[in-house]
Amino acid sequence: MREPTGRWRFSATVWMVIILVIAFILQQTIPLRIQDRYLALSLEGLKHGYVWQLLSFQFMHATPLHLIFNGFTLWMFGREVEEVLGKSRFLTLYFLSGAIGGLVQALLALISYKLFGGSVVGASAGIFGVVAAFTMIAPNRMLTMLLFFVLPITIRAQILLWLETAAAVLGMFLPNFFGAHIANAAHLGGILTGVAFMKFSLSSASEGDWSPFESKRRKRELIKAVSIKIPKWPHGPTEKTGEVTQEEFISREVDPILDKISQHGIQSLTEHERKVLEAARKKMAKR
Repeated sequence: MREPTGRWRFSATVWMVIILVIAFILQQTIPLRIQDRYLALSLEGLKHGYVWQLLSFQFMHATPLHLIFNGFTLWMFGREVEEVLGKSRFLTLYFLSGAIGGLVQALLALISYKLFGGSVVGASAGIFGVVAAFTMIAPNRMLTMLLFFVLPITIRAQILLWLETAAAVLGMFLPNFFGAHIANAAHLGGILTGVAFMKFSLSSASEGDWSPFESKRRKRELIKAVSIKIPKWPHGPTEKTGEVTQEEFISREVDPILDKISQHGIQSLTEHERKVLEAARKKMAKR
């Protein structure tokens, strides 16, 4: 995966990784009985009204390896998702996926405590939501991964989503084969939340809240044909002078850029293409 552009070093993704490390260090100072009763997510805790567990469990990890794997995955996928969604929507996606994933795990414990019961810790559910969002942003991106941490394989991001979903579903009913101490139901809940967030939340954005994931028809409904002069928009040196409508500008300039983002990710844009998108966003914000 190529590095996303922008000031990712100061992004919410990087800060979340740092916070997870700090939280794990602080976790070592808290007695296990306090962790299990009040901070880790469990059906018993929710029955007692400890609803904060839906948040607190996302900052806890069972082992250093658990933390390293989650932190690395969040860092790899989160930066580009954050760059596309923005800090606020990215954090909403992350924590919402974690909370709903944890809730799915806890509720299924009502059906089978043997399969889904017990205390749950880890940022995995939220991270699975972020990974799901990434696969929808760049479904055709080729990813090189280590199968079983040893064998390198290259797959499309879209295939990764299906494989993760299948692994979560199978793991729910075959825990001895896929890992007895993995909260697969939480993972599945996080994946579904990430998919739903990208499909519905962004596509139903209110008028003036421009989003690159809206359909072309929707974008043209939002940007009515109003005559403007080309110099108001950032064009390359080969552009001819004259007047075009905003609708024509979106069709000619913005739509190809959005198609490029869909195929190759936002980090593939040139500086000029980024300026075009920023100009379109600002124009919509004024309406």
